[in-house]
Amino acid sequence: MTETTVHTHTIPQPEARAPAHEHQQHPIGLYLVVWLLLFVLSTFSYLVDYVGLQGYLRWSLILIFMVLKAGLIVAIFMHMAWERLALIYAILLPPLLVLVFVALMVSESHYVLFTRLAFFGAAP
Repeated sequence: MTETTVHTHTIPQPEARAPAHEHQQHPIGLYLVVWLLLFVLSTFSYLVDYVGLQGYLRWSLILIFMVLKAGLIVAIFMHMAWERLALIYAILLPPLLVLVFVALMVSESHYVLFTRLAFFGAAP
């Protein structure tokens, strides 16, 4: 008699693992420090108006404080500080490129104004 063997394929059973969607818990102290920094930056921003600074210094300080506050909010409260580098580039790189293009267009506008004044003269 010939002996026949039957090959059966068994499906491997998954091992007991932790849930795949575990959430990372950040310490509350981190959020309290960020809230404190946002409060301090907002105070400085209001002090710029209270002191009565004018001109480019005023607007530079207001924009600097605004960007710092937005950066803290995006980094900590929107969890960008813990994201992959590719995602950070996908979110932050396009606005930075828009700013570069705006700077190029401002430079181009000065050149166009200069050439119009040079060739056509000033308006009476």
